[in-house]
Amino acid sequence: MSTSAASVLPEDAAQALLIGRVWDVETGGPRPVAVSGGTVFDLHRLAGTVSELLELPDPAAAVRAALPDPDLAEPRWSTDDVVAASLAGDTARPHLLAPVDLQVIKACGVTFVDSMIERVIEERCAGDASRAAGMRELVGKALGGSIHGIRPGSPEAAEAKRILMAEGLWSQYLEVGIGPDPEVFTKAPVLSSVGLGAGIGIPAFSAWNNPEPELVLIATSRGKVVGATLGNDVNLRDVEGRSALLLGKAKDNNGSSALGPLVRLLDGTFTLETLRAEEILLRVEGPDGFQLEGRNSVARISRPFEELVSATHGRHHQYPDGFALFTGTLFAPTQDRDEPGQGFTHKHGDVVSISSRHLGTLVNRVGACEELPEWSFGLRQLFDYLAGQRQPQRT
Repeated sequence: MSTSAASVLPEDAAQALLIGRVWDVETGGPRPVAVSGGTVFDLHRLAGTVSELLELPDPAAAVRAALPDPDLAEPRWSTDDVVAASLAGDTARPHLLAPVDLQVIKACGVTFVDSMIERVIEERCAGDASRAAGMRELVGKALGGSIHGIRPGSPEAAEAKRILMAEGLWSQYLEVGIGPDPEVFTKAPVLSSVGLGAGIGIPAFSAWNNPEPELVLIATSRGKVVGATLGNDVNLRDVEGRSALLLGKAKDNNGSSALGPLVRLLDGTFTLETLRAEEILLRVEGPDGFQLEGRNSVARISRPFEELVSATHGRHHQYPDGFALFTGTLFAPTQDRDEPGQGFTHKHGDVVSISSRHLGTLVNRVGACEELPEWSFGLRQLFDYLAGQRQPQRT
């Protein structure tokens, strides 16, 4: 695996405004940074946190203006060195962290028809992977292609719901997949997400699980989308399949939220329209030689970004430090890994790469939640660190 910056940065990195966080070993804390060319610039004099940076009136313009000014954007590290340390898991050197900090990590589920059907199968199997193949055939025959392309909340969706209920196949997943309201949940606590090269966790109590490659929107306290990154919304199919009420247990574990490698800020050439056509590629390389590839075509999402954002933020709920929003995945792996009919599940040591043309590549290695480094740097530690640093200067 290449450890150069080119292996993880967007294809058009020279034109991209890229920000994130680096663990600064000299001061023992996280620094907001901008990555430009072969240099990682320390932005702590512009803003103490990524959240604060994104709350500036025009964060893209602020970063662009700061980069030539060493008083605001101090050139500190080599991009190649930081990427290499990150991919090697070398925490003794400066390395990338998840590129957000105080933002709440939210997620939307069942936003693609294909993965919605897999959720129905999980539910019908009660989390038992051995029953998945037979149930997939049964559900597929009943549903056919009749719900593909249906606009959630439309009269056509209401009619599909009536027919499915008559067939005894209605599900809570179909409700949020084609019903009027999307599923929005809190994926992970503030500051708990991991970044490029870090371990992602599968707990010992799960035997059927998978990666979920997703586009992640980055929004301000006003609900304005100002950037995007890639995410792995690690999923425990057996746990959630037993009951949707176990969603928290299935989604929120040590190392279960990965973000990165960086946030790309929206600007004149990189917009929401760019993201609507983004292709997100997944590759899993196992220690057993197994390989899995998948694709998440954002254009096939069943609800527009604006609907997902407004379901998350508004008069009903505010996020004073902003939020990161996983937008859901089209990908639901059914390829058998071991026994026929058992489908895919992770093994410890799997290397998961999630990439897209405009956002780069997020790489993580699968491990046991119980054996990964414990999450120990929380809000109290961050506030103590910031208090010990020079106050950021505003432009």
